[in-house]
Amino acid sequence: MTTKGKIITWTSAILIVALAAFIYIKFYFVFGEGVKAGELNQLVYKGWVWKTYEGRLIQTGFKSGKKSGNLQSNEFEFSVTDKELADSLMRCSGKNVELHYREYRGALPWRGMQRYVVDEIISVTPAATTTQIPIISGGESL
Repeated sequence: MTTKGKIITWTSAILIVALAAFIYIKFYFVFGEGVKAGELNQLVYKGWVWKTYEGRLIQTGFKSGKKSGNLQSNEFEFSVTDKELADSLMRCSGKNVELHYREYRGALPWRGMQRYVVDEIISVTPAATTTQIPIISGGESL
């Protein structure tokens, strides 16, 4: 093999290894794990080619938007890969749940549309009941 052939072979091998490392770190390396708690707003099964379970958890409190003066609800959007877990979550809609999740640096279409993938339900409690505020008419006082 010539010197030029060896350089091409080594360069190709290094590029293939670098590409494999990039793909692993971007899509398969678990960047972080954690627990989120809040009211389960929705869990849907959707997709064009790969059908995945996508959900939204509404956390208590508000967070400030990128522009000052804006407030928005604190939503946590996630994907679920396990069908049994997704079926259990579908029955918990509207309830307060604690979910364990894994964070990846990138989403894969067959894993879900989100970087956060829920892999366990930690707890489920009924949603807090809202208190009724008495309506005062005319000149009545409390």
